[in-house]
Amino acid sequence: MSEEKTNTSKLWGGRFAEATDAFVQRFTASVEFDKRLYKADIEGSVAHATMLEKAGILSSVEKTQIISGLHEIQNDIESGAFSWSIELEDVHMNIEAALTAKIGDTGKKLHTGRSRNDQVATDIRLYVREEIDHISLLVRALQDGILNLAEQNTDTIMPGFTHLQTAQPITFGHHLMAWFEMLQRDFERLQDCRKRVNISPLGSAALAGTTYPIDRELTASLLNFDRPSDNSLDSVSDRDFAIELSAAASLIMMHLSRFSEEIVLWTSSQFNFVDLPDRFCTGSSIMPQKKNPDVPELIRGKSGRVFGHLVSLLTLMKSQPLAYNKDNQEDKEPLFDTLDTLKDSLTAYANMVPAIKANRENMQLAATQGFATATDLADYLVKKGMPFRDAHEIVGKTVAYCIEHNKGLNQLELEELQSFSDSISNDVFDVLTLEGSVSSRNHIGGTAPSQVKAAIANARALIT
Repeated sequence: MSEEKTNTSKLWGGRFAEATDAFVQRFTASVEFDKRLYKADIEGSVAHATMLEKAGILSSVEKTQIISGLHEIQNDIESGAFSWSIELEDVHMNIEAALTAKIGDTGKKLHTGRSRNDQVATDIRLYVREEIDHISLLVRALQDGILNLAEQNTDTIMPGFTHLQTAQPITFGHHLMAWFEMLQRDFERLQDCRKRVNISPLGSAALAGTTYPIDRELTASLLNFDRPSDNSLDSVSDRDFAIELSAAASLIMMHLSRFSEEIVLWTSSQFNFVDLPDRFCTGSSIMPQKKNPDVPELIRGKSGRVFGHLVSLLTLMKSQPLAYNKDNQEDKEPLFDTLDTLKDSLTAYANMVPAIKANRENMQLAATQGFATATDLADYLVKKGMPFRDAHEIVGKTVAYCIEHNKGLNQLELEELQSFSDSISNDVFDVLTLEGSVSSRNHIGGTAPSQVKAAIANARALIT
């Protein structure tokens, strides 16, 4: 019996009479994907060992041996000298087994007062916290690139769209600042999510806490958490923070996908609003003239996998009773892939946006199409004392006349305009120009170049 138990090679194998089935061992192991948590695992173990020594559970010598051994293991991992074993299931048991092999029985004392349940919960929070900080820097880098491009285009006129139909003239800088605002909300969501991530579950043990005289405030402080968690059952089973981060990531990817859709349209020959450098594009294997905006297209596609991961995590958690269940092992792959995809997409955009070149003449020409100043004409009539609904009807009839005669509003003679309303005088041409239309929207949030410059200055102050 004892020989069979020994053959299980498991740190938890004491009550088992036979070895784990080979398929089950492979099926249930997570080391192939959770080994990326090694740094967080070692950081948490160092804090735990430090606390155990303060509590009198470990001697000073034992603590020193454990911490030195853990640092050696980290060096081995980072140098590629560490051998990961699927038989040891996960990152935690691989590191613990290596520690025991390195320093002897003292290594077996490290796990006193904790469980893999609170250990993995701590590791994921440490890992996610670092990832949020990294992602936040990438968001800021992209915002900075947007501001640089917007500064170059505060008076570059382009059509603004609703329903993808020409609506009113705007400036390219104003359009880019809309991107900035979307990303600012994303940044704030990340910071808000970080607050709920930064709570320490360490010391919750398996589900009920521990009988040892641990100091959870100390471990929380050593790991730079804001505080220890309040309920041990919730602490080991909570993955809300991972779902919340995935939701924030999905929103960022949704925004990047919207940016991508616009870039794909704008780089087409039908729009030709902007040009992407060759390094962000690819060609066709059969059509030599093609220059495909593959980077934004791929990011637009990658948004779907991130959305899917969010649904996976929600589905994973929806039927779990308290406390920890093996289901939770399935949280890591979707979370890790979400973070990897998001970081790559943000990096691509942070590099790509500053390299975008605006084709100003094409943008301005497009803004002359589609009667973009029709609303300005209606506003002009209202300012002359006409009720807005009457002005709306008159301008609609004027546009119909323009379509029939293949003219733009600014190409009509004064007599033609006055045939629709005797309120119109020669000053109407001030509002029918693109420049006049854009400059007239001179208020906070408007597209006037002076307002765009002010918005850019405010944004600079916000992100620095």
